[in-house]
Amino acid sequence: MVTIDQVREYWNNRPCNVRHSTSPPGTKEYYDEVEARRYANEPHNFTFPEFDRWKGKRVLEIGCGIGTDATNFARAGAIYTGVDLSAESIKLAEQRFEVFGLKGTFIECNAEELDKVFANGEQFDLIYSFGVIHHAPHPERIVACLRDLLAPGGEVRCMLYAKTSWKNILINANWDQPEAQDNCPQAMTYTTQEASDLFYFRGGFDNIVVEKDFIFPWDIKHYVNYEYVKQPWFEAMPDELFKIMERALGWHLMITAKKEG
Repeated sequence: MVTIDQVREYWNNRPCNVRHSTSPPGTKEYYDEVEARRYANEPHNFTFPEFDRWKGKRVLEIGCGIGTDATNFARAGAIYTGVDLSAESIKLAEQRFEVFGLKGTFIECNAEELDKVFANGEQFDLIYSFGVIHHAPHPERIVACLRDLLAPGGEVRCMLYAKTSWKNILINANWDQPEAQDNCPQAMTYTTQEASDLFYFRGGFDNIVVEKDFIFPWDIKHYVNYEYVKQPWFEAMPDELFKIMERALGWHLMITAKKEG
């Protein structure tokens, strides 16, 4: 059984996207380059949150990482709170807000215990989590906390890894791994139905939409050197067909679950 300490150690050793820039960490240039690379490679990561919708609204991000999405929520005028298990990630996220003069709250904590972290009745208009919950030893405990943390009419937007996906086919054939760094202790995958059931049975949500996106097309040997060269089979594939393939075999399940007003 994977422990929460193993997960914490893994992400403290190398926070997500921390190597998306060659500029000195903590500088404006560093954060700008990290953001540009993240959204260029995962454009749905920029559109899925609908940052501008949350101006003046209370947003909780589970797994804020080094603060890329956090920055865009805050820039759009959200009342932002980010939680993360990794102290190193929180440190870089707080530094990022200082560099850009943004306001927000960051809390280092175990998201499986959100009911204890927010025990005073705090509620949010949006709870957002992109590629995080599936790394927890018990994702269902996180999902079980969400409904009580939502204000009436609020919603959850969450990305989980897809079991029926091009990426998972490669992983099962030992041609790939879930994360850029080796030996990720936990990365659960879900079918569309399993993701929906997770939010229905564990989260108590009725209004659930699940969509699929994202296949990583780049040759990794070039990508790590900031060169964008597609794998030959994707280079030969028409863009329209690639988009169809992403909707069928994408690695990212994007879940929206709403609470009644």
